[in-house]
Amino acid sequence: MELGYAEGKHYILEIRDLRGDRKAAEEAGRSLEREKVNLIYVIATSPAIAVKRATTEVPIVFGVGSDPVVAGLVESFAKPGGRLTGVHYQQSADLLAKRLEILKAILPSLRKVVTFYDPSNTTAMAAAVSAREAARQLQIDIVERHVASVEELRLAVTALKPQDADAYFYTNDAMVASQAQFIIDTARAKKLPTMFAVSSLAAQGALAGYGVNYYDVGRLAAKYVQRVLTGTSPQNLPVESLSRVELAVNLKTAREIGITIPPAVRLRADEVIQ
Repeated sequence: MELGYAEGKHYILEIRDLRGDRKAAEEAGRSLEREKVNLIYVIATSPAIAVKRATTEVPIVFGVGSDPVVAGLVESFAKPGGRLTGVHYQQSADLLAKRLEILKAILPSLRKVVTFYDPSNTTAMAAAVSAREAARQLQIDIVERHVASVEELRLAVTALKPQDADAYFYTNDAMVASQAQFIIDTARAKKLPTMFAVSSLAAQGALAGYGVNYYDVGRLAAKYVQRVLTGTSPQNLPVESLSRVELAVNLKTAREIGITIPPAVRLRADEVIQ
């Protein structure tokens, strides 16, 4: 709407919620290309890789947290060189370490965090390695739970016991990200603090989120979509990086689970939800 386009009048938006399933992403990519859609917009690295692999002609705009060159999505940031381009948002190892530091600042007695990810996801595995190193520096133990599907993830989250961990910590995994609200709600019921990589999730009940604002990612990606649909080739649209990160904390959630967010953390936050 901000760009002057109205759904149903200027474009038709077909949404496929793949829940981070890479096989489903491939099937959706093939299906959409057969239907001759004008463009596919993909969120997260692993689904973007899957959709690229499954298609040959349709232009693709992405929003990804991993380096799109390393992931094989484009040839370079300045010259994508193919039918893919889009937005890269910061999800580096440095941010992951900072996220743990903030969680430790909120919970000074923090000793053990639990995280879930699919070990067949190379992005998640790389993030897990970075998380281990960051946790070692902070003398925090990471309880790594491997889950291969949404069903396994939900069962594992539901089965968490108080002695399993002092908090939940998100490790980059699109499948897990698709279940963020379930994790937030379940953890809150168990009075388990949660730290996510997206600041906007604090407004949805997470204790804290430190990372990019996905609304900013979406707004910038929409400009790419507009330009591709009006005739610009993706290979002529350099990938843009979003480096601004935000910290959001939810005081209501903190009260519900019985913890106090220190004043220093509240002052540092870009958004404090009452």
